[in-house]
Amino acid sequence: MFKKNACTVLIGHILFLSIQCYGLEKCSDWQLGPFERVDEANPILQPCKESIFHCPLQNKDICWEGEHTFNPGAVVHDNKVYLFYRAEDNYGVGCGQHTSRIGLAISNDGVYFQRYGSPVVFPDHDDQNIYEWPGGCEDPRIVETDDGSFVMTYTQWNRQVAVLGIATSDNLLEWKKHGYAFKGSFRRWSKSGSIVCQQEGDRLIATKIQGKYWMYWGEGLIYAATSDDLISWTPILDEDENPIVILKPRSGKFDSALVEPGPAAILTNDGILLLYNGKNSVKSGDPLITAKAYSAGQILLDLNDPTKVIARSEECFLTPTRSYEMNGQYTGGTVFVQGLVHFHDQWLLYYGMADSAIGVARSN
Repeated sequence: MFKKNACTVLIGHILFLSIQCYGLEKCSDWQLGPFERVDEANPILQPCKESIFHCPLQNKDICWEGEHTFNPGAVVHDNKVYLFYRAEDNYGVGCGQHTSRIGLAISNDGVYFQRYGSPVVFPDHDDQNIYEWPGGCEDPRIVETDDGSFVMTYTQWNRQVAVLGIATSDNLLEWKKHGYAFKGSFRRWSKSGSIVCQQEGDRLIATKIQGKYWMYWGEGLIYAATSDDLISWTPILDEDENPIVILKPRSGKFDSALVEPGPAAILTNDGILLLYNGKNSVKSGDPLITAKAYSAGQILLDLNDPTKVIARSEECFLTPTRSYEMNGQYTGGTVFVQGLVHFHDQWLLYYGMADSAIGVARSN
């Protein structure tokens, strides 16, 4: 049941303003887009200082989403958009030094959202406490399974090492944590799990390729992993037991400093489409984009060999240009794409803005 508070988001009528793909007259045929920002509505979700939650670890009421709300994942269920977002309190100072919890907002139209009153995934007195406290639970991505349940990948951050965690749910409100995604002896800094899906109407359903589920992951470089059950994952390694690099930065481009997976990858007639995030380098980046800015690109991977990139966008299709994408706790400017849904005959792309608020763009 929803708990209404002073920060229930009421977005009125929307005017969609057209933009061009940055640096391109149009998107290549295999790419998704072009996307139009919903400028009349953005930011669609901002911090709320009236939201109160009793933290079980601190044993006190806290303003759990009062500082920043950003980096959302999304899924369509019961003809509604469920938006899962990273919310930061004021327990700490500086980027990455607050405590994050994962909140939920629901919309009938993809833009007009009502918040759920409490976080749905958060540090607690459980077996994941050592990995999630005090940094918290960050950057959720959600996919549906063929039986109608849901899988979340998220970052567990104890302010020492970030690791990729897995959680599952039957109702999108109650989540069971399964811990670290990579079982066995492979343990390393890991973030941003993008599971490969196929589209069935408005559902994006995790699907197997050659008998395995696939996931792209990483921060700085993009790697791949496979799974039999969407919970325990095995990274694709080379002969030296190092993760095989799927995508790396490019000098002179918007993604010259790092690359990082975005929303769930999608099977298309052309291959596996992955939207990703790229950071611009200070010394060797694109001079037309602000240094350290995060922008979004696209790659296409081979269906017969999901580790093989067969096409890559030369330019970003979304880059920080609006004031709300440039001003926030991350001063370099950010459009960090992380949630993608097909809803009401259009694609809706949800993204974090300057690590502080949430925006949406659409494509027909």
